[in-house]
Amino acid sequence: MAFGLFDRQGFEGTTVGDIARAAGIGRRTFFRYFASKNDVPWGGFEERLEQMRARLAACPPQTPLAEAIRLGVITFHEAGPGEEGWQRRRLELILRVPALQAHSTLRYAAWRRVIAEFAAARTGQPPDSLLPVTLGYAVQGLSVAACEQWLAGADPDLGRLISAAVSGLARMFAAA
Repeated sequence: MAFGLFDRQGFEGTTVGDIARAAGIGRRTFFRYFASKNDVPWGGFEERLEQMRARLAACPPQTPLAEAIRLGVITFHEAGPGEEGWQRRRLELILRVPALQAHSTLRYAAWRRVIAEFAAARTGQPPDSLLPVTLGYAVQGLSVAACEQWLAGADPDLGRLISAAVSGLARMFAAA
């Protein structure tokens, strides 16, 4: 319902009251599920973050770091059957609505932290040390770039774009 309102009225033109009325709930009920309107496009973020964390943890130690990260990032972005349209609309809002970009920095920090913690555990470094933190930023960048390419129609398979980005980054680092 909220996405339909965003499509018709724009993100900025849609209020929490509009969303609550369309859903047949009160504003108080809305705030039991979302801290703000900005959290609606990020719905399910914590669950997807935990799925990514679990996928990373499930990789055996002999799995190369880049491959484990590729699998984790794909897991985070997986859309269920019939959810590709919702995934596309959600990403368009997150990546293209200025009001959401500032809010997204909080989500991106949590996302990067999962990658940094995994890389730190694999390399024996503290999670807040330079290389795990740098890897978190690099992987976030390639994830966002893959999503932008997907939205632009570069490839209908987001997982394939993520794979290409991770593989390309790994090759670049190996060559250096």
